Amino acid sequence: MPRSKRARIVHESKVTKKDHKEQTRRLYANIRECLEQYDHMFVFAVDNMRNTYLKDVRTEFTDSRLFFGKTKVMAKALGSTPETEAAPNLHRLTPYLTGAVGLLFTSRPAENVINYFETFRPQDFARAGTEATRSFSIPNGLVYSRAGEIPTDNDEPISHTIEPALRKLGVPTRLIKGKVMLELTEGQEGYQVCREGETLDSRQTTLMKMFGVTSSEFKVDLKAQWERSSGEIKILEEDAMVDA
Repeated sequence: MPRSKRARIVHESKVTKKDHKEQTRRLYANIRECLEQYDHMFVFAVDNMRNTYLKDVRTEFTDSRLFFGKTKVMAKALGSTPETEAAPNLHRLTPYLTGAVGLLFTSRPAENVINYFETFRPQDFARAGTEATRSFSIPNGLVYSRAGEIPTDNDEPISHTIEPALRKLGVPTRLIKGKVMLELTEGQEGYQVCREGETLDSRQTTLMKMFGVTSSEFKVDLKAQWERSSGEIKILEEDAMVDA
C-alpha cells in the first residue's frame, strides 16, 4: 500500500522520561557529599505541607542544602547500621526518617537554625480532610467580610454579589435593601461553620476561605541534629521516637 501523504504533526521537541535510578543515585551521592561539607545536619518534619512555604525555607537557606522526600534513599545514604553508616552515629537517625521528613545540611550556628524554625510558623487556609483547629461561626444580622473575626468598626459589610454563593453553600442569607443579612431561627446565635476537632469538608473550608479565616499552620519541626566534628547526636523533638 502506498504511504499516506496526508499532513502529519511533527513535534519539534521530545519529552525525555525521568530516569528514576539516576535521580536516586544523584540524591544518594549528594547526601554523602554534604556530610563531608557542612558542619551540621538536621532531620526535620513538615506539618501541613505547603510548597510555597517550603520554597521560602529554601530561599532562606541558600547557603545550605535541603533534601525532602525519598526517605528510603536518605536512610540508605546515612546508613542504617554501624557497619554501613557514612559517618559516626548516623545510623541512630534512621528511625526518624519516616513520613514527611527531610534533611537540612548547614554550617550556620545551630542555635540560629533552631531559632529560625521556632518562629517560622505562617498561617494558611485549612484543606478539606484536615481537622479543624478552632470553631468558627457567622454572627446573626448584617454579614461582614470577616464575620466577626475583627471588630465591626474595622470591617465592612460583605458584597451583595457574594450572597448567592453563600446560599449555595448552605448559609441562610438573603438580601435586604442591598445588604446581606443572616437570618436564623430564634435562639441561634450564629451560623456554625465548623467546630474544633471535627474533620473539615470542602464546603466548610470554602466558607472559611471566603471570610479570611486561617486555621492551618505550616510548621517545620526539627527532630534531631548531627554534628560533623564530634559525631554527636542531639534529639530536639519533645516526643522522641527512640531513646537516642
